[in-house]
Amino acid sequence: MALQGTLIWLCSLAALSSSAVQDETFSQNCSSQAQILEHLKEAVECGDKLSSAWSSQETATLLLTMKNLTDTLHRQQLKECKGADPKSCPEAEVPENGGLACVSVFNKRYCKPLCNNGYDFAFMRRSGFYNECSRETRYRWQSMYVGGNKLAVCNKESFPVAGLNTAYFPKDQDCLTTKSSAQLQSSVINVFTAELKLAGVQGDPEYACLVCG
Repeated sequence: MALQGTLIWLCSLAALSSSAVQDETFSQNCSSQAQILEHLKEAVECGDKLSSAWSSQETATLLLTMKNLTDTLHRQQLKECKGADPKSCPEAEVPENGGLACVSVFNKRYCKPLCNNGYDFAFMRRSGFYNECSRETRYRWQSMYVGGNKLAVCNKESFPVAGLNTAYFPKDQDCLTTKSSAQLQSSVINVFTAELKLAGVQGDPEYACLVCG
């Protein structure tokens, strides 16, 4: 696989991730998303055999391109919870080294912070495992962090104890790994909605999403 071909696949993936994918003429000139992802997986599997044929400048170029693409895709996935009801609620800040599962029930927005394995919350969250934004909260997030939209911080810890067991992604299954599987992502959302019902929040959840920090 040549460096030029790899860069083309990366650029095509970035383009397909934008609104331009809706343009039929543009789409005809690009590979499908499935093909691009398959090419990227092949590049990863090639490992050292692939990179050993490149110069240091080519390697740096690819690293820079992948970094820019990663940053673009990360910013895009952070917007996936945008537009949920109630519209007056600001977007909650997604914790680094973790994620945020959110649903709306009867015009109230609920979000549950989760930490990746090896990280723990700065404050105890066993009783208050979720945060609410609604008319009752004056469309502000109920949070221990005053004056902003930060709901939680995930700090490096060997033995997490601050949250419920379901507030942590399993080992070898961080937020992005979970989000890459529709089944795993649905499981996280389903657990959250079940916990809300046990906490007295009744109703059908809407605008469910999972975003990663």
